[in-house]
Amino acid sequence: MYPFIISVPHGGTIIPLEVSDRVVLSPREVTFYSDPGTREIFNFRPRVAAFIDTDVSRVVVDLNRPPYHLAPKYPDGAIKSITGFGTPVYRDDRFPDINLVHRLMVKYFFPYHEQIDRLTDEKKVMIAFDCHSMLPQALPDKDDPGNTRPLICLGNNGDLNGAPRPGILPTCPEGLIQELAQHFRSEFGNESAVLINRPYAGGFISISHRWHRDIPWVQIEVNRGLYERETNGPDQPGYIDKSAAKELHGRIWDVLSRFWDNIA
Repeated sequence: MYPFIISVPHGGTIIPLEVSDRVVLSPREVTFYSDPGTREIFNFRPRVAAFIDTDVSRVVVDLNRPPYHLAPKYPDGAIKSITGFGTPVYRDDRFPDINLVHRLMVKYFFPYHEQIDRLTDEKKVMIAFDCHSMLPQALPDKDDPGNTRPLICLGNNGDLNGAPRPGILPTCPEGLIQELAQHFRSEFGNESAVLINRPYAGGFISISHRWHRDIPWVQIEVNRGLYERETNGPDQPGYIDKSAAKELHGRIWDVLSRFWDNIA
């Protein structure tokens, strides 16, 4: 049993009943805007100290955003008003009022984070991985729209080498994330295939829980092109190649286990 906690916050596709009559997105769009396949790809439940995921779609409650990032000031916050493509999430004038926002946060957001802290303590976790997928090209709302993404991105809230940025706490020591990157590069290819903090340096989960508990956190992003086929956008979401996803599951576990065996 490896002393890991695995968090998969964006794999769910369920629209809660509280807002099911308000959400304008189709089931196909909800799937596209989730991290499809990640609950299976990163499901190392029998091999790790703790595993946590959710059924609820990120378009309704995004567990990897600060709880005070709410629309309209933060349209892509914990409770969103638009998707990464700028598509409205809710029907006209049906965005949840503050009382419903509060209910959603209390029911879905805070329990996820409380469970992470509880499991981290109870299971004597020594390192944590927050696991996601990313589209092969950047979304329109990003700084690099249309740019090709790497196969793997590892985030520790540092610079492009994993070193601390001035005045900012990294979620994982520089040497540790570089070691992990080398293991991923041995499995997935050269340096450009596996990047550190590009395009993602980490989100609320890894940053906040690094502050809560003194264990390293790494955000892992896998390119959906590794296992998803014929993805053409929210109107034509791709399908998961189950064989490729199963292979990716095994390759990632091989990397994580070799990494830990090498440093333990």
